[in-house]
Order: sequence, then C-alpha cells, then structure tokens
Amino acid sequence: SKFLNDKWMIKNGFLSDVQEHKPWWWNIKVQKLNLSAPLILLPEVSCQKAIEILQEKGYNQAPVVAESGLILGMVTLSNTLTSVLAGKAQISDPVMKVIYDQFSKIGLEDSLGKLSCILENDHFAVVVHEQMQFNGNGSSFMKQMVFGVVTAMDLLTFVSRNDQK
Repeated sequence: SKFLNDKWMIKNGFLSDVQEHKPWWWNIKVQKLNLSAPLILLPEVSCQKAIEILQEKGYNQAPVVAESGLILGMVTLSNTLTSVLAGKAQISDPVMKVIYDQFSKIGLEDSLGKLSCILENDHFAVVVHEQMQFNGNGSSFMKQMVFGVVTAMDLLTFVSRNDQK
C-alpha cells in the first residue's frame, strides 16, 4: 500500500513531485533555507552531557556522528530524558544507547516539496551533502556530511517570511 501513497513515494525518492497545484515554494531547493551549522555529538558523549549541551544550546535534537564522519543516528532531548527516567539508560551511558537510527535524510539539492512530505511524518530531517573523499592510495569514496537538521518550523519560517515579500 506504500507504493500507492504519493507522499511516501516522494519521500523515498521514487517520484519527483506529483502535486498538481504546488505552492510557490514547492520546487525551491533545501539549500535556500540558510540553515545554521548543526550541533554534532560524538558517540561517547554521556546522556547527561548530551542533555546539558542540548538544553544549553537550545536544541531538541542533534546528529551523532563518528570521528570518521559516519552518521550513526539522532539523539533527541525527549527520548534521552524518557529513557533515563524509565531506567532504560543510565545518565552516565553514552548517547549511543538512546539514539534513533531510523531518520530521514534530505540533500541540499532536494526540493522543499520533498522536505514537506518528509516532515508530515517525521519531526525533523538531517540535511546531508555528499563529498568525494580520497585515501592516501588515491582510491575514492563518497562521504555524507551533516549540513544541518531541519524541522517543520524551519520550513514554516521560510515560507512565512518569503510569502510576505
């Protein structure tokens, strides 16, 4: 039944866009949101430190990225607090114990329409950019870099600011 759902097809990259009466912002690229640089946590950060950092910096979520640059998952303030309070994790445990490894990614070149479809079901999307990286022996591979985390509020702010112009 997912394959009959146009929004699921757009979110997962099987359809570019199917909406007949698209809003003015539908085909604008994600990069136009001018997102601020993301707060990134390393996997060994403790749950307590993650809570402190997120609260101090005013974030609800942050990507957890290995030193190698591999995106391991997302840590959210609410899930971390819930896990600690429920006894599923200790305050001293690394955030790896409470991360979400199922999250949506979107590229800088993707449309705000695709982002809108993702945000109908998810609270946020990780904005990634692929870079070609070369090893010392000259072999190359594609590496995803976290460029930002985008929420429905970011999209709404962009639309409302630019709608008034």
